[in-house]
Amino acid sequence: MSKAIRIHSNGGPEVMVWEDADPGRPGPGQVLIRHTAVGLNFIDVYYRTGLYPAPGGLPLIPGGEGAGVVEEAGEGVTGLKAGDRVAYAVGTGAYAERRVIPADRLVKVPDTISDEQAAAMMLKGMTAEYLLRRTYKVKAGDTILFHAAAGGVGLIAGQWAKHLGAVTIGTAGSADKVELAGAHGYDHVINYREQDFVAEVNAITKGGKCEVVYDSVGKDTFEGSLDCLKPLGLLALFGQSSGPVPPFNLGVLSQKGSLYITRPTLFVYVAKREDLEASASALFDVVGKGIVDIRINQRYSLKDAAQAHADLEARRTTGTTILVP
Repeated sequence: MSKAIRIHSNGGPEVMVWEDADPGRPGPGQVLIRHTAVGLNFIDVYYRTGLYPAPGGLPLIPGGEGAGVVEEAGEGVTGLKAGDRVAYAVGTGAYAERRVIPADRLVKVPDTISDEQAAAMMLKGMTAEYLLRRTYKVKAGDTILFHAAAGGVGLIAGQWAKHLGAVTIGTAGSADKVELAGAHGYDHVINYREQDFVAEVNAITKGGKCEVVYDSVGKDTFEGSLDCLKPLGLLALFGQSSGPVPPFNLGVLSQKGSLYITRPTLFVYVAKREDLEASASALFDVVGKGIVDIRINQRYSLKDAAQAHADLEARRTTGTTILVP
């Protein structure tokens, strides 16, 4: 019997249970895959705690990205067959040894990318792709600020943005994380526990500030992020690891320089098959060429996902973490 991590009620890491989970057979347009690696992301915590409502309700198998091998294809599936290496980023369902998934949400993994790399980067890497290339099209000479620069998305984004020619500023919460971010494309890294990141950005840019701020932290950084933007600048608020942003008076955007705010999510940006293929292709290209290095800093057994969540929430992890079935 195949096994999975399942959540029957919202709460802390202890609500995650390792139990039997029959994935069933693939129906029309679906495939059955055997996971070889599963990615860990902060959005998994949001679903576990109930901050984000679980799609389809509880019980829930969490996990938004994975890689594996096709074991069986359902009726009408073309382009995929048993033995193909595939990867994906979807909402939930990845914390399982096997799963059935719509074929149109899968992309084939090229030979230049390992299964572990693919599982570690699909959600995080395609998030970096849409943030840097579509939410705000970063160009040479732009100055960007990226919070949580030593996190999974941050390390990918730092390297990619540097390749695009941006002046890259990151924030991180310890000396080790500052060093890690500095080794992954950031020109300047601010230790937000010891320094006022708004004052530091102002000093680094000589008062010029940033074209765009990428913020996955939320409540703790929101107001400061606005103060790091030049007039007509954009705040891309793509997460809320410190909690949701409180109700906000939009008139402040006018006072601070006709600023823009957006609250994007990957799953809208890759909802169309052509957009998914383009995003994954761009990601595979920069990783395959060595422009972006996907370094896996932590590995846990899938059955130990509760410990992985505890470490993630306690900020004991850096960069990318995978769960191995």
